[in-house]
Amino acid sequence: MAAFAWAMGAGWLATPLLDLAQHGYRHTDVPSFAPQTTMVLMGGGTARSDAGLVPQFNAMRRIAAIGKLYRECRETGASCKVILSGGDPQRHGQAEADNYAPYVLAEGVAPGDLMRENQSLNTYQNARNVAEIVGPAHDSRLIVVTSAYHMRRSMRAFEAFGYAPVPYVSDVRPTRVTLLPRMRGFANSELAMHELVGLARFNVYRWLHLY
Repeated sequence: MAAFAWAMGAGWLATPLLDLAQHGYRHTDVPSFAPQTTMVLMGGGTARSDAGLVPQFNAMRRIAAIGKLYRECRETGASCKVILSGGDPQRHGQAEADNYAPYVLAEGVAPGDLMRENQSLNTYQNARNVAEIVGPAHDSRLIVVTSAYHMRRSMRAFEAFGYAPVPYVSDVRPTRVTLLPRMRGFANSELAMHELVGLARFNVYRWLHLY
């Protein structure tokens, strides 16, 4: 048990697990934009600070990424919409979508182009609720913005509703092997296991036609 804990904290477990979770999504190109383009920002949690409730670090990376995409989309003359997707799974008292909105507006997204989906509590619900906003899968471009470790599960969720979304990775989770355990190593191990178990559960639910 002690050896397992050491492997988690020192990165020997986190490194291969994160590599597996992020495989194929360590880099994505800037997508092309269709005349009707919708970008979905997947929720990444909130954290309490001296300034109040704020987006977690990875969520801020996603916010910056979707702001960049939106500006590039508008430069093409396309109709560009942004959907913030995320309820309050942490029970912090405010939905992620509502918490992120001021930051996304500060990135230059026009208020009229911003929509909020603030009821979902997991990735499957993110996709389900966004599908209700967007409507049946169509020829317009749907871009999903999230972290590399979360992208595969996000793509599978939207595919379950008939979409063929374009992935855009906002950030890649770094990891390294060390001699001594670190809190970062434990956090990376927990995150990777959460994503891989979540993906396996999603696939089983799909096989059982529960999703």
